[in-house]
Amino acid sequence: MVEESLAPLSCPILRLNAERTPEENVRAIKNAYERLIAMQERQPLVIQVRYHADIPPLEKLPQGDWIDLRAAEEVDMRAGEYRLISLGVSMKLPEGYEAHVAPRSSTFKRWGILMTNSVGVIDESYCGDRDLWYFSAVALRDTHIEKGDRICQFRIVKKMADVSIEPVAFLSAPDRGGIGSTGAR
Repeated sequence: MVEESLAPLSCPILRLNAERTPEENVRAIKNAYERLIAMQERQPLVIQVRYHADIPPLEKLPQGDWIDLRAAEEVDMRAGEYRLISLGVSMKLPEGYEAHVAPRSSTFKRWGILMTNSVGVIDESYCGDRDLWYFSAVALRDTHIEKGDRICQFRIVKKMADVSIEPVAFLSAPDRGGIGSTGAR
């Protein structure tokens, strides 16, 4: 029975066969899995970038996993003003990934601007030459941003797996107590 179930399994990195014991085949599966993980870690994902402004190229710094984005234009904003600030890039993300764009930790302190929708989500379908990236900002004070200033950052994240939504009359879990239920301290 074991021999029949293992016979059709074959791939270049994983070799199962009926001549091995089940324990040997389990070890072979574990080794193949470890080799696949190691191969993925060695091959970085590629993000294609088209620049629409004369700004320094994007770079992934070794001390973090967010990539800084720069203002692609000089911007003057008055307190209370809203503006889409061009980041001067279009990108083609790796298949199955989306980008999350957020302000840098110093953005508010330096320029007094907030990202109006808290975080930007850019899916992989927003990948054409004219699909420019922007920072959606509101100024809380009068401010000036120089072209090339690093105002936000992004990272790529695997897209959510397919899900189905199931309406139910009751959830099968206990209530935690609502917003703020864990206390303030």
